[in-house]
Amino acid sequence: MSATARATLAVGGFVPFTTVDYPGKLSAVVFCQGCPWRCGYCHNAHLQAFTTGVWPWAAILSRLVERQGFLDAIVFSGGEPTAQAALPGAMAEVKELGFLVGLHTAGMYPGRLAAVLPLVDWVGFDVKAPFDGKYDALTQRDGAWLPVRESLRLLLSSKVDYQIRTTLARTHLDGSACSELQRQLHALGAKPTQWQTCRPPATAPQNPA
Repeated sequence: MSATARATLAVGGFVPFTTVDYPGKLSAVVFCQGCPWRCGYCHNAHLQAFTTGVWPWAAILSRLVERQGFLDAIVFSGGEPTAQAALPGAMAEVKELGFLVGLHTAGMYPGRLAAVLPLVDWVGFDVKAPFDGKYDALTQRDGAWLPVRESLRLLLSSKVDYQIRTTLARTHLDGSACSELQRQLHALGAKPTQWQTCRPPATAPQNPA
């Protein structure tokens, strides 16, 4: 498992220290490549496609070894981390180093989310719109909301801590849509979403260390 994760996890960026990506924890963030959605406000659009020779997993793992005792957690973000079959192996390696594991996901792959939930300590779950056609318009993918709702149900049935976040994209979310989303989340038994300001896309993740 270890060798497979190092060989195949496609990483597009690495931030060695952050206080905001896992609430209450000092963390590093591994930005995974790959995402099938095309949200217009995406800050990490450069991670949507898979490329080669960016951040070898072995190099990332070496950096994490150096941070044992200094960091609480490692967060897998993206892109969409669950797009990669190598994710469980990489998470297992991180757990073996003694770190908590965080996951940022949009919930597009319920089966893969179910596979990694036993390895995860906290999930930042992005819900982009009410579970209807607005989701399809925002992601530019038909039926996008269906797997998201299933993933959210899986998360809620687990014992994993989580936070739901929604970006206030005014081109797709008006007051009525926001109210409907909160109603749907309440009906599922979820916590209220944390609203995030929609900002112009950022540049690629950099390595300041």
